[in-house]
Amino acid sequence: MVTIVPAIIPKSFDDLKEKVGLIYTSVDLVQVDMCDGKFVSNKSWPFVEDHGEFRDLVKEKSGLPHWEEIEYEIHLMTDTPSDEVADWVRAGAGGVIVHIETGSDALEDIIEEWGHTVQIGIAFKPQTPISKLTPFLEKVKMIQIMGNDRIGMQGQKLDSIVYEKIRELRLMAPEHTIAVDIGVNEETAPLLVKAGADKLIIGSAIMDKDMPGEAIKKFQKLTE
Repeated sequence: MVTIVPAIIPKSFDDLKEKVGLIYTSVDLVQVDMCDGKFVSNKSWPFVEDHGEFRDLVKEKSGLPHWEEIEYEIHLMTDTPSDEVADWVRAGAGGVIVHIETGSDALEDIIEEWGHTVQIGIAFKPQTPISKLTPFLEKVKMIQIMGNDRIGMQGQKLDSIVYEKIRELRLMAPEHTIAVDIGVNEETAPLLVKAGADKLIIGSAIMDKDMPGEAIKKFQKLTE
């Protein structure tokens, strides 16, 4: 079964609320991108436009939008993920995605400290050798391959090398969840599934539509 997951790069907490409000009745999981302006070129909330909302989440004074109806997966596109995982766990994240490119030591520490509390996934760019993932395959159950090396922004095209990367990864990790993020659209989605992906992270092809819920249903049918 293929899981369709909307992706949001929030400009502010209000922006997050608005966008989650459009999709929470259609899916069980949303992935929220955290961009620090260092690991990637742009910034997202709470690195910008935060007016105390994130502090309240961390202190458990408030909850993530519709947290009772939908689970949150936080994709850390940041230079210092080790400094941020704890806050997101307290804020209510059920899963955290960390980039292998931030360093093996940081990833090892995060898995050791938080792997029993939330699901830790590993993300990597297409040009990163898959061999870098090998030491971690027994420690995580989800791998997320980015569809393009230009990460942190939606609307990028899928690099054709991704299909071969998925096939190679599926041979190495037949029981793992393999997710693809960036470049997933109505044309590429069935091809990605055929290559071996079973989780599709979709940003603009869902969130930029007039009716995101209907777009989700279309992707679910396309990948049956």
